[in-house]
Amino acid sequence: MSAPRVAIVGFHLETNSFSPVTVREDYLANCWREGEDITRLARGSSNLPKEVAGFYAEMDRSGAWTPLPLIVIGAPPGGPASREVWDEFMSKARAGLEAVTPVDAIYVNNHGASAVVGEDDSEAVMMDMLREIAGPGVPIVVTHDLHCNVSERTVRAIDALISYQTNPHVDQAERAQDAARLIREMLAGMTPQTAYIRLPLTPPSVTLLTAQGPYADLVRKGVARIQRPDEGPIAAVSVAAGFVFADLPKCGMTITVTARNDLAAAQRCALELARAAWADRARYLPNMVEVDEAVQIARRANAPMLFADVADNPGGGARGNTAWLLKAFHASGLSGVVLGVFVDPVLAARAHQMGEGAEFDAVFNSAEASPFSEQYRARVLVRALHGGEMVGRRGILKGREFSIGPAALLEFVDTGMRVAVGSLRRQLCDPVMLESLGVDIAAARVVIVKSRGHYRAGFDEFFPDDRIVDVDSPGLTTPNLAKVPFKRLPRPVWPLDRDAVWVEPEWAAGLS
Repeated sequence: MSAPRVAIVGFHLETNSFSPVTVREDYLANCWREGEDITRLARGSSNLPKEVAGFYAEMDRSGAWTPLPLIVIGAPPGGPASREVWDEFMSKARAGLEAVTPVDAIYVNNHGASAVVGEDDSEAVMMDMLREIAGPGVPIVVTHDLHCNVSERTVRAIDALISYQTNPHVDQAERAQDAARLIREMLAGMTPQTAYIRLPLTPPSVTLLTAQGPYADLVRKGVARIQRPDEGPIAAVSVAAGFVFADLPKCGMTITVTARNDLAAAQRCALELARAAWADRARYLPNMVEVDEAVQIARRANAPMLFADVADNPGGGARGNTAWLLKAFHASGLSGVVLGVFVDPVLAARAHQMGEGAEFDAVFNSAEASPFSEQYRARVLVRALHGGEMVGRRGILKGREFSIGPAALLEFVDTGMRVAVGSLRRQLCDPVMLESLGVDIAAARVVIVKSRGHYRAGFDEFFPDDRIVDVDSPGLTTPNLAKVPFKRLPRPVWPLDRDAVWVEPEWAAGLS
């Protein structure tokens, strides 16, 4: 066929239903791109999701094509998107697609765990709209974060789903390249057949690393089943862990398998992986320490340690401003402690007003107090200031432009503990966030990161796994799910309910 016309669209939001609503300003501070601007940025350095650049690169490499970019927006994890944001996005996506129709294919890059005020299954609504306009014969291929919540309705509307295979997420571009190759296959005549299974399993996020552990074993099983066109029918396998803090009926681990022209092959593969996941469910239990124990571990350590404040992870919708570890390590008097990024735009602005070298009484959380985010006061010295615009050096942000807003490095006058303060919610997952403020990470005795797991891909050059500790403290992203006031999560579900039962799909009985 002639150069295919491929529409590109994306909506990125990981929804934590216990967080404040995500508004337009959150998207504008992170990523809001429309039309041909997307094509220009996809072929250079930008703040676009890495999937977009990966998709363009593979489509460019594999032959002639005509990109038809519609709209791609993304915000940091947070509460459900406002209706205003959603309505504007959907209106522009619909109008954009209608304007370029007919198209030969659609590539969708979504996070996959979004929700909207008044709409639980925003992904499905979006896919139904795309299918309605494009028609039944147009390939729609979707990439998702592996923390996506996938509904059967979504799967029915699309042709293939490809989720990340790494956590920390360092393979976004590669998965988008998979999507491009799959689109090329479908345009050449391959007919996709998809099987989908959702399990009553919502693993805590700290059990979902892909280097080792139960989820790593399961993902490796899934990846091993994927075949090239000349090898066999299995074209795509997505082992999606889900995002439990969305607190929606569609939450839960899902297995989605797409096969070439062979539904039975897709079903057999999905069933095999689902059975393996369910049989291994007892391993999805978090291994964490209490805050006071973390201080004692640091005191006894004979080598630098990293402590992860996993319950206050902005990468999961938390505010990045709880003071439990801040208070405990300050009170300990330990030297060489660095904490970041504490999100407090008011405090950052005060530091910029005072200037480098100034000393003042800092109030952490002067403008935002909640049961988790209490105020904390200390005398500090302004060690460094930064505008907040950065380019990632390692891990999930490597090569990507991002911002933490006006930032400051504050040093407690009495103990020398240093705190990196930022204005925009961003988990500390890249060393550049500290290095830009003058922190020599290799010289620190203790580094405390407000992150859940992505820090591992950024800080592994400083801290091997045996010197990393996940800390259990109160917060909006606590892996201790028994502490979370779920309202809509389907129950029973493992590990909250040890009596949870999985019933295999009806079609399983008909497989040979």
